[in-house]
Amino acid sequence: MNLFLGATLAMALGGGALVIAGDVRPWTPAGISSPQFESHAAFDPRTGDLYFVRSSPQFSGWRIFFSRCTEAGWSTPEPSPFAGDGVEADPYFTADGASVYFISTRSVHGVKGKDLDIWRVDRDSAGTWSAPARLPAPVSSPGAEWFPRPSADGWLYFGSSRPGGFGGNDIWRARADSAGRWTAENLGEAINTAGDEYEPLPAPDGQRMIVMADGLLYETHKTAAGWAPRTKLGPEINRDGMVVGALFSPSGRSLLFARDTKGPESGEFFIWYEHGFEA
Repeated sequence: MNLFLGATLAMALGGGALVIAGDVRPWTPAGISSPQFESHAAFDPRTGDLYFVRSSPQFSGWRIFFSRCTEAGWSTPEPSPFAGDGVEADPYFTADGASVYFISTRSVHGVKGKDLDIWRVDRDSAGTWSAPARLPAPVSSPGAEWFPRPSADGWLYFGSSRPGGFGGNDIWRARADSAGRWTAENLGEAINTAGDEYEPLPAPDGQRMIVMADGLLYETHKTAAGWAPRTKLGPEINRDGMVVGALFSPSGRSLLFARDTKGPESGEFFIWYEHGFEA
């Protein structure tokens, strides 16, 4: 992208004001933004389709929808192709687009799910989705699981209310060995507190992580000794109510998230251009 085009796009997005490093701007595309609560965006790396969670203005009744970007704009959102019969949320694509992680209370063998577990659905090279599979213990547990996010370091990060943590919900991570056996561990007191930590988002390079705790966003960086103590992001991010569903751009230079604006449209997307404008 040449410099003139980049500046023109930045000014258009900013309503005439040039987007600079640190700016937070609303992202409210027609067809996606609505009086409902939109959050937890995920872009399909194969098609560019947008998957997201739509719920009531009170942030309940979560369902996963998807929309295609066309010449006429975003298409009318439809239920995800792997939708089940329970509440479902927190979709996330693997880097190759072959799998999606999400949480669900869908029925298993005709029995309604009692809590939110982590599920994964795979698709083949032709784009055909398989039947979703619930991840086994110790990934899924008798408690609730949240926001499964695979990282470049080989771990699957997620939130959970399972016993053995520091508070009601903590951040955990899990991975499978060559035989498919999973192990899980708590991320420890640098990240977890007596409060509620729900959503871990590793950066594309695996060296940084955004954490949603008690409705606010924090960040931590990887060190030789592990994850550093978390620090709260600034007031340009944490303001006007709950902030949820963070998503890094592929470069890791920008962050898309949803905020409860407490207005007529209670859940809206915003972009944090941390390092300046990018398309």
